[in-house]
Amino acid sequence: MGRGNTSRNRTVLVTGGAGFIGSHVADAYLARGWSVTVVDDLSSGKRENIPAAAEFVELDIRDARLHELFEQRGGFELINHHAAQIDVRVSVERPRFDAEVNIGGLINLLEAARRWGSKRIIFVSSGGVVYGDVDARPIPETAPKRPESPYGITKLAGEHYLRCYQLLHGLDYVALRYSNVYGPRQNPHGEAGVVAIFSDRIARSQPVTVFGSGDQTRDYVYVGDVVAANMLVSEAALEDGYDLDDRAFNVGTGTETNVNELAATLMHAVGRQVGIERAPARPGELAWNSLNCDKLRSLGWEAAVDLADGLSRTYRWVAEKAG
Repeated sequence: MGRGNTSRNRTVLVTGGAGFIGSHVADAYLARGWSVTVVDDLSSGKRENIPAAAEFVELDIRDARLHELFEQRGGFELINHHAAQIDVRVSVERPRFDAEVNIGGLINLLEAARRWGSKRIIFVSSGGVVYGDVDARPIPETAPKRPESPYGITKLAGEHYLRCYQLLHGLDYVALRYSNVYGPRQNPHGEAGVVAIFSDRIARSQPVTVFGSGDQTRDYVYVGDVVAANMLVSEAALEDGYDLDDRAFNVGTGTETNVNELAATLMHAVGRQVGIERAPARPGELAWNSLNCDKLRSLGWEAAVDLADGLSRTYRWVAEKAG
């Protein structure tokens, strides 16, 4: 799949395409002339996020009918797999369910891709939970893998399954290890997504809640930059590799921002001030996280949107939804 190939009439299946990131990815494929099919069970995604020009199939990725979809469409050249159970707390409380979705659903998809000759699958992994608590800052792809939650284990297992299918069946793949993604369409009413949550509170002139000291850091990357990474690896000519990390790419900024700084930067960027409420630290929360993205940069990618600009864009979208 060389970079110079035309994308017109090429087919891509975007799982989780009604979700925050997946819907932006679907938009980008359409803009490049791909024929896009979105699969989503709408358990967390929203129908309003699905691009009008995409074909939408409401389906759980664990469902055997996924194979019928591949048969009806004659397969898909490319698969972009964003559908997942993404809540760490849910994975702790319901580890079997977490594994059924994140591992069982992936295997169901891989079997269909293998049977119908898909050229490449892009798998969304995690640049936080697969590494866990490591010493290197920012974290390179080759860092030790020490997942500390069932969710982290399923994401790492997913990468191993992909590597296995590459070795056994020749199914080409890329794993994108995201840092903390934020931007428009992020759910401001969930447990995760601190930027959207803070934005919603500020728009309503309500105080934001900071857990613990607020000194814990994360690597915040704007959704548009994440989409650019997906587009790049969709068509980039990649070297063969046999180690797990050879086809894995961190997607972040390499910059750490603590929660106190995030709140202050957001309020300054949008010109609104609210109070800050303190709450007890959440058990098991990582003290810091940032990703070394030199490997992805070597392919020509760069995180182009700075934090203040990205926060402003996100706030405007959230504030409009808040009314």
